[in-house]
Amino acid sequence: MKKGIFLSICLCCFHMFSGQSLFPDDVKMNEIQVIGSHNSYKKAILPEVYRFLAQKDTLNALPKIQYEHIPIPEQLDLGLRNLEIDVYADQKGGKYAHPKILDLVKTAESFDPEGKMKRPGYKIIHITDIDYQTWYYTLEDCLKDLKKWSDQHPDHDPVFITLEPKDGKANQFGTEPEHYTSKLFDDLDDELKKYLGKDKIITPDDIRGSYKTLNEAVVHKNWPKVKDVKGKFLFVMDNNGENRDLYVKEHPSLKGRMIFTNSAPGTPESAVLFMNEPKKDAVAIKDLVRKGYLIRTRADADTMEARSEDYARFDKAKESGAQIITTDYYYPSKLFKSNYKVSFENNTYERMNPIAGK
Repeated sequence: MKKGIFLSICLCCFHMFSGQSLFPDDVKMNEIQVIGSHNSYKKAILPEVYRFLAQKDTLNALPKIQYEHIPIPEQLDLGLRNLEIDVYADQKGGKYAHPKILDLVKTAESFDPEGKMKRPGYKIIHITDIDYQTWYYTLEDCLKDLKKWSDQHPDHDPVFITLEPKDGKANQFGTEPEHYTSKLFDDLDDELKKYLGKDKIITPDDIRGSYKTLNEAVVHKNWPKVKDVKGKFLFVMDNNGENRDLYVKEHPSLKGRMIFTNSAPGTPESAVLFMNEPKKDAVAIKDLVRKGYLIRTRADADTMEARSEDYARFDKAKESGAQIITTDYYYPSKLFKSNYKVSFENNTYERMNPIAGK
């Protein structure tokens, strides 16, 4: 074995087992590229539920949500450095305690045996009443696990976490999610601080520093060095509409907030952007990365790339310099036949950014 290849493999193994960074001390957060998971909490739909839904699926939409994930701590152990979590508000508790599909399908597996969904608090679900299988019923439990893992691996590189506050219209069963308010967003910030700890969160205030706006700090590349934010998490809200604007309201440049927002480039709050079509937007992504923005994109979506074993989208995501690339397939699917698997060289999930890291 050539010496260079041997050294590369050894370094990758060291990184995997120690949780320590391989990045040079002067590398900033915007100069790296990481792979992480999409809807990281999601378990597979139960087979009996899937079969029932498939009979009603005239649009053949069900295969798009036929994916699953291993427990989040195991994803982090593997080296993934991005997670995605959907959160539903439930101030009184019990709103999502009984998935309505269970009135139509008999299953041996009990849902929420400890009754956690009956308690007030933010809940983690993909699609209410249908795609409800989750590693965490509550955001509280998820944050506690993240803190526990982080405390056990204090030298881990920063982890990016997408939070999607879900609400909207009633579904076909009549379940209407609780709509977010300013108070609920304040409470969401407090939840992050309480169960994860403010000292573990990279906030917009941290990046803005002495600049007038967050965006001004970003285009001046005022991101911290990776070595200075070890053991920390950066949250970004996956919403570019009313909920985003409500979260920003009375918090110019996200002052005092815990979560970054998907705000248009050039606006005071803009720092992290979602651009999920790297094949179409490759040039635009590269330009924004060079300007200092953090970009989240996707290697695959709706199981399509995995089913056809098509890596074109992932290749474009890597080339674009988007700092965060999400996938459902850091392991090949066990739900359908495919060898599709996403990683960087030598089965790693972090590397120097090909655009910003030059």
